[in-house]
Amino acid sequence: MSDQLIIFDTTLRDGEQSPGASMTRDEKLRIARQLERLKVDVIEAGFAASSNGDFESVKTIADHIKDSTVCSLARANDRDIARSAEALKGANRARIHTFIATSPLHMEKKLRMTPEQVLEQAKLSVRFARNLIGDIEFSAEDGYRSELPFLARVVEAVIKEGATTINIPDTVGYAIPELYGNFIKTLREMVPNSDQAIWSVHCHNDLGMAVANSLAGVKIGGARQVECTINGLGERAGNCSLEEIVMAVKTRRDYFGLDVNIDTSQIVPASRMVSQTTGFVVQPNKAVVGANAFAHASGIHQDGVLKARDTYEIMRAEDVGWSANKIVLGKLSGRNAFKQRLQELGIEMESEGEINTAFAKFKELADRKSEIFDEDILALVSDESVTAAKEQYGFVSLAQHSETGERPRAKVVFTVDGKEFTGEAEGNGPVDASLKAIEQHVSSGAELLLYSVNAITTGSTESQGEVTVRLQHGGRVVNGVGSDPDIVVASAKAYLSALNKLHSKIERVSAQL
Repeated sequence: MSDQLIIFDTTLRDGEQSPGASMTRDEKLRIARQLERLKVDVIEAGFAASSNGDFESVKTIADHIKDSTVCSLARANDRDIARSAEALKGANRARIHTFIATSPLHMEKKLRMTPEQVLEQAKLSVRFARNLIGDIEFSAEDGYRSELPFLARVVEAVIKEGATTINIPDTVGYAIPELYGNFIKTLREMVPNSDQAIWSVHCHNDLGMAVANSLAGVKIGGARQVECTINGLGERAGNCSLEEIVMAVKTRRDYFGLDVNIDTSQIVPASRMVSQTTGFVVQPNKAVVGANAFAHASGIHQDGVLKARDTYEIMRAEDVGWSANKIVLGKLSGRNAFKQRLQELGIEMESEGEINTAFAKFKELADRKSEIFDEDILALVSDESVTAAKEQYGFVSLAQHSETGERPRAKVVFTVDGKEFTGEAEGNGPVDASLKAIEQHVSSGAELLLYSVNAITTGSTESQGEVTVRLQHGGRVVNGVGSDPDIVVASAKAYLSALNKLHSKIERVSAQL
């Protein structure tokens, strides 16, 4: 068996299905470039047949990514598969990932198909895909709750038709590590041609065991591909976390005996980019990428680390991208230095005009904040105000007054389709007043589900505040993110960002494994 573990990242497909985590094409490309810097083996760029927007996202990523395999999801039908192949034409290395449900529950209740019909559809879809692209992955949706004899028949058949990777997902997060590992092992033993394909695991985190289940599928079951997302992003409780899988395998190579291609120094930058782009904050105690992951509060622990780091640290913070030397630019930095830093961070803008707008925002921030960190730059280019010309709503200015004993009030100037409007309102606090001032004119009718504030960088009250606002309207949930040294301004920006997404006409992906 191979001693190489393939890392299949599905942040841009399965991760994007977290309510409110939808991304634009440019945001997806920016993250794909960071995944390439991370040296991810396979990037699942989207579900090309789901919408024109997702087709364009997959196509754009396929045209620009050179070092990683670019993959598109497709249901087990000719239309989806052909659409994926078309989107992937420009890829150096392309993969079609086709799936159909195989559990009795899904076949009866969702597909309304007999097992024999599912088997035939699986065979035909892989045969059709294999004639278009050489690298074909087949997934048995809800595979873990499938009956082993039937699942073995399906897997054997699709391998004969040319599937090169077989994925057995725990779609609903039902598995237990030992049971899941043995399920994969038994299935591989039941399939006569199992050695002709790479086996993959794709686990959800509903019981908090996605990483453990995936590692069991590797160690016990013999899988050599893990499907995962940055920060464990994903629908419901999320997916298997890429950073935890990678660092578990690298830190405990003595146990797993496997290598990964990942450049671990790019893990933290990838985590921050995904968090700032989607509005899903990483909790401080998150393994590997949380703010407290390498922090020591106990005096005994601090003493031990000062004497010898390995007394309480099993991996080095700098190996995953944490660095004490994070200052990159200041107010005296020029445009070329700023442009170079954007490139180093994997950020590419489409035009000189966009670079100029971002640079102007950078200079404005530098006048208010003496030290500019990578996190500040990522937040700046993620800010919809940088590309306000493309958006329905844009932030212009804000004035607010708050005094003990008086009801706070705010005046917000913002644009709607390029035309300026002013809203004024009172509220329980300056943030409440500011959002009500916007709503006074917009009248979106949206329900505020979440409001959170985080410091983009630590160690200073000068840090920018990053605000996440989650809105719901008509069954649709969106996240908006805004950043500014003034958290009231950041709140208004986040609210306008969420409104832009709420009014976006882009269709969203509906399928999930």
